[in-house]
Amino acid sequence: MTKGPILNHDFTKGNLKLYNTNGNQTYFETSRGYWSKREYDSNGNETYYENSTGSWEKYEYDTNYNETYFEDSDGFWSKYEYDTNGNEIYYENSINLIRHTIF
Repeated sequence: MTKGPILNHDFTKGNLKLYNTNGNQTYFETSRGYWSKREYDSNGNETYYENSTGSWEKYEYDTNYNETYFEDSDGFWSKYEYDTNGNEIYYENSINLIRHTIF
């Protein structure tokens, strides 16, 4: 039997929270109208975040759960590469920072 989203509502504070079946928070809302939502991949890694102020973030991961890409609503991005041991060997971002690491 598959469970659906889990609802958590704090009546004293007016906060609403939704969780997926893995226990990851997918939605949050306050009584004042602020909200945020999150998406996750099948491994539980957060892949997307967005909120009511218009901010958002995207994430990508490799098969070893290492973050390989990040991008946000301000136009910033970063890329990562790893060796077979999970050590970061390359980093680059949108403000022209490039870093190579040799082990």
